[in-house]
Amino acid sequence: METLRCPVVELRQYTLHPGHRDVLIDLFDRQFVESQEAVGATVLGQFRDLDDPDRFVWLRGFADMPRRAKALKSFYTGPVWQAHRDEANATMIDSDDVLLLRPASANGGFSVPAGARTPLGEPAPPPSLVLATIWYGRSPFDTTFLEFFQQRVRPVLAEAGGEPLAYLQSEHAPNTFPALPVRSNEEVFVWFARFTDEGHVDSHRTRLQHSKHWREEVLPALSQRWARSPQQLRLAPTARSLLR
Repeated sequence: METLRCPVVELRQYTLHPGHRDVLIDLFDRQFVESQEAVGATVLGQFRDLDDPDRFVWLRGFADMPRRAKALKSFYTGPVWQAHRDEANATMIDSDDVLLLRPASANGGFSVPAGARTPLGEPAPPPSLVLATIWYGRSPFDTTFLEFFQQRVRPVLAEAGGEPLAYLQSEHAPNTFPALPVRSNEEVFVWFARFTDEGHVDSHRTRLQHSKHWREEVLPALSQRWARSPQQLRLAPTARSLLR
């Protein structure tokens, strides 16, 4: 597998006007994938939130913060966005729910097969589902927590059928493109897993609930660190999503 070099990742959640999600997805998949990657961004994935028909979620990666600034300036002042921004913005109620993340370890970033994105106009690949779990911390997720996650949490998730394909944490570098806000002053740890369908996710959750190790050892230790309840996003990749 080819490892994507994205030390900086945005997790973007958009609230849309009712009934407008497919309009935005069609526009996005046609116009906003290659045009962003041409200026230095990586469109990692774009998704329908299965639990909210008016939420569009996507992931965008960068090599570093300075190149993030350069790529975003180039895209948002460039011809493709200028030509289609009114149509895109007309679908949106809010686009400011953005977490700025970085891989939590050297192996914590996303890996995808080379050439995984479906070319424009070709049939969509088989459906799949990505589960994003967001843990909100009372304090930074430090190296001690990372060791706990790798040694104690990850094996239980894998045993329950939810091996993390990536795990990231808050990136607190100053926002190098202030025109696009990010949620600062939050400590988050986000892990992603891939499933075949909703039944596969339900099976994973059930197996966790019945795991004595999870209930009696892992979950109590995690709960002590959480500032609030975790958030889970069940995400269905669009036809051209790289992650699927």
